[in-house]
Amino acid sequence: MADQRQIPLPREARRDRTIQEYEHDVYKITGKLKEPTVCPKCGAVFHKGRWTWAPKPPGAHEVLCPACHRIRDRYPKGLLKLSGQFLVDHREELLGLAHNEEAKAKAEHPLSRIITIDEEDGTTLISTTDTHLPRRIGEALRHAYHGELNLHYNKDEEFIRVTWARET
Repeated sequence: MADQRQIPLPREARRDRTIQEYEHDVYKITGKLKEPTVCPKCGAVFHKGRWTWAPKPPGAHEVLCPACHRIRDRYPKGLLKLSGQFLVDHREELLGLAHNEEAKAKAEHPLSRIITIDEEDGTTLISTTDTHLPRRIGEALRHAYHGELNLHYNKDEEFIRVTWARET
Protein backbone atom coordinates (compact mmCIF):
# COMPACT_ATOMS: atom_id res chain seq x y z
CA MET A 1 0.00 0.00 0.00
CA ALA A 2 1.33 3.38 -0.96
CA ASP A 3 2.12 5.96 1.66
CA GLN A 4 -0.31 8.84 1.26
CA ARG A 5 0.71 12.09 2.80
CA GLN A 6 -1.84 14.59 3.86
CA ILE A 7 -1.17 18.23 3.42
CA PRO A 8 -2.13 20.10 6.54
CA LEU A 9 -4.93 22.60 5.93
CA PRO A 10 -4.49 26.16 7.15
CA ARG A 11 -6.46 27.05 10.25
CA GLU A 12 -8.38 29.75 8.41
CA ALA A 13 -9.13 30.33 4.78
CA ARG A 14 -7.05 33.10 3.22
CA ARG A 15 -8.93 36.32 2.75
CA ASP A 16 -6.14 38.58 1.56
CA ARG A 17 -6.92 38.57 -2.15
CA THR A 18 -8.95 41.23 -3.86
CA ILE A 19 -11.91 40.32 -5.97
CA GLN A 20 -12.90 42.54 -8.86
CA GLU A 21 -16.56 43.35 -8.70
CA TYR A 22 -18.70 43.03 -11.77
CA GLU A 23 -19.51 46.43 -13.24
CA HIS A 24 -23.25 46.75 -13.17
CA ASP A 25 -24.93 49.36 -15.34
CA VAL A 26 -28.59 48.75 -16.07
CA TYR A 27 -28.47 51.27 -18.91
CA LYS A 28 -25.68 49.49 -20.74
CA ILE A 29 -27.09 47.09 -23.26
CA THR A 30 -25.97 43.54 -22.56
CA GLY A 31 -25.29 41.20 -25.41
CA LYS A 32 -25.35 42.06 -29.06
CA LEU A 33 -28.15 43.95 -30.69
CA LYS A 34 -29.44 42.79 -34.03
CA GLU A 35 -28.13 45.02 -36.76
CA PRO A 36 -29.40 47.40 -37.78
CA THR A 37 -31.28 48.61 -34.70
CA VAL A 38 -32.89 52.02 -34.32
CA CYS A 39 -34.08 53.93 -31.25
CA PRO A 40 -37.81 54.63 -31.70
CA LYS A 41 -37.60 57.83 -29.62
CA CYS A 42 -34.58 59.73 -31.00
CA GLY A 43 -33.83 57.87 -34.23
CA ALA A 44 -30.22 56.95 -33.40
CA VAL A 45 -29.04 53.86 -35.27
CA PHE A 46 -26.94 51.07 -33.75
CA HIS A 47 -24.53 49.89 -36.42
CA LYS A 48 -21.18 48.09 -36.19
CA GLY A 49 -21.21 48.13 -32.40
CA ARG A 50 -22.01 51.80 -31.78
CA TRP A 51 -24.84 54.30 -31.84
CA THR A 52 -24.68 56.83 -34.69
CA TRP A 53 -26.89 59.34 -36.44
CA ALA A 54 -27.88 57.77 -39.74
CA PRO A 55 -31.04 57.36 -41.80
CA LYS A 56 -33.31 54.62 -40.49
CA PRO A 57 -32.58 51.45 -42.48
CA PRO A 58 -35.57 49.52 -43.78
CA GLY A 59 -36.53 46.59 -41.57
CA ALA A 60 -34.51 47.83 -38.59
CA HIS A 61 -35.23 46.45 -35.14
CA GLU A 62 -36.32 48.94 -32.48
CA VAL A 63 -34.70 49.26 -29.05
CA LEU A 64 -34.61 52.28 -26.76
CA CYS A 65 -31.04 53.65 -26.74
CA PRO A 66 -29.24 54.07 -23.38
CA ALA A 67 -29.52 57.89 -23.54
CA CYS A 68 -33.29 57.85 -24.10
CA HIS A 69 -33.59 55.24 -21.35
CA ARG A 70 -31.70 57.52 -18.91
CA ILE A 71 -33.78 60.55 -19.98
CA ARG A 72 -37.02 58.62 -19.47
CA ASP A 73 -35.91 57.51 -15.98
CA ARG A 74 -34.26 60.87 -15.16
CA TYR A 75 -31.14 59.00 -14.05
CA PRO A 76 -28.05 61.10 -14.90
CA LYS A 77 -24.48 59.94 -15.34
CA GLY A 78 -23.09 63.44 -14.81
CA LEU A 79 -24.05 66.67 -13.05
CA LEU A 80 -22.88 70.22 -13.66
CA LYS A 81 -23.64 72.85 -11.02
CA LEU A 82 -23.39 76.52 -11.99
CA SER A 83 -23.41 79.24 -9.34
CA GLY A 84 -22.40 82.79 -8.53
CA GLN A 85 -23.55 86.32 -9.29
CA PHE A 86 -22.24 86.01 -12.85
CA LEU A 87 -24.77 83.23 -13.43
CA VAL A 88 -27.61 85.46 -12.24
CA ASP A 89 -26.52 88.29 -14.55
CA HIS A 90 -25.70 86.17 -17.63
CA ARG A 91 -27.92 83.10 -17.27
CA GLU A 92 -29.13 82.98 -20.90
CA GLU A 93 -25.58 83.30 -22.29
CA LEU A 94 -24.29 80.49 -20.06
CA LEU A 95 -27.18 78.17 -20.91
CA GLY A 96 -26.74 78.99 -24.59
CA LEU A 97 -23.11 77.93 -24.36
CA ALA A 98 -24.19 74.71 -22.59
CA HIS A 99 -26.70 73.93 -25.35
CA ASN A 100 -24.10 74.67 -28.04
CA GLU A 101 -21.61 72.28 -26.40
CA GLU A 102 -24.35 69.64 -26.16
CA ALA A 103 -25.16 70.07 -29.87
CA LYS A 104 -21.47 69.65 -30.81
CA ALA A 105 -21.08 66.56 -28.63
CA LYS A 106 -24.40 65.04 -29.72
CA ALA A 107 -23.54 65.44 -33.41
CA GLU A 108 -20.67 63.00 -32.97
CA HIS A 109 -21.94 60.94 -30.01
CA PRO A 110 -25.72 60.34 -29.96
CA LEU A 111 -25.63 59.15 -26.34
CA SER A 112 -24.25 62.49 -25.09
CA ARG A 113 -27.25 64.65 -24.10
CA ILE A 114 -28.62 67.01 -21.48
CA ILE A 115 -31.42 65.44 -19.42
CA THR A 116 -32.65 68.43 -17.40
CA ILE A 117 -31.74 71.96 -16.40
CA ASP A 118 -33.05 72.78 -12.92
CA GLU A 119 -32.96 76.06 -10.99
CA GLU A 120 -32.48 76.00 -7.20
CA ASP A 121 -31.66 78.93 -4.91
CA GLY A 122 -29.59 80.89 -7.41
CA THR A 123 -27.82 77.83 -8.81
CA THR A 124 -28.41 75.91 -12.01
CA LEU A 125 -28.04 72.13 -12.10
CA ILE A 126 -27.55 70.46 -15.49
CA SER A 127 -27.87 66.66 -15.58
CA THR A 128 -26.47 64.66 -18.49
CA THR A 129 -26.56 61.16 -19.94
CA ASP A 130 -22.79 60.67 -20.00
CA THR A 131 -19.67 61.59 -18.03
CA HIS A 132 -17.95 63.62 -20.75
CA LEU A 133 -20.56 66.32 -21.42
CA PRO A 134 -20.47 68.04 -17.98
CA ARG A 135 -16.67 68.28 -18.17
CA ARG A 136 -16.88 69.60 -21.73
CA ILE A 137 -19.43 72.27 -20.79
CA GLY A 138 -17.47 73.21 -17.65
CA GLU A 139 -14.24 73.62 -19.60
CA ALA A 140 -16.02 75.72 -22.23
CA LEU A 141 -17.42 77.98 -19.47
CA ARG A 142 -13.98 78.37 -17.89
CA HIS A 143 -12.43 79.14 -21.28
CA ALA A 144 -15.08 81.71 -22.23
CA TYR A 145 -15.90 83.31 -18.87
CA HIS A 146 -13.07 82.16 -16.54
CA GLY A 147 -14.36 81.39 -13.05
CA GLU A 148 -13.56 78.41 -10.85
CA LEU A 149 -14.01 74.89 -12.21
CA ASN A 150 -13.91 71.76 -10.04
CA LEU A 151 -14.20 68.18 -11.29
CA HIS A 152 -15.01 65.21 -9.08
CA TYR A 153 -15.00 61.90 -10.92
CA ASN A 154 -16.22 58.87 -8.99
CA LYS A 155 -14.74 55.91 -10.84
CA ASP A 156 -16.60 53.31 -8.78
CA GLU A 157 -19.94 54.73 -9.85
CA GLU A 158 -18.93 55.95 -13.33
CA PHE A 159 -20.29 59.36 -12.37
CA ILE A 160 -18.93 62.92 -12.58
CA ARG A 161 -19.80 66.04 -10.59
CA VAL A 162 -18.62 69.33 -12.06
CA THR A 163 -19.01 72.73 -10.40
CA TRP A 164 -18.40 76.09 -12.04
CA ALA A 165 -18.69 79.37 -10.17
CA ARG A 166 -17.94 83.01 -10.83
CA GLU A 167 -18.97 85.91 -8.63
CA THR A 168 -18.42 88.97 -10.83
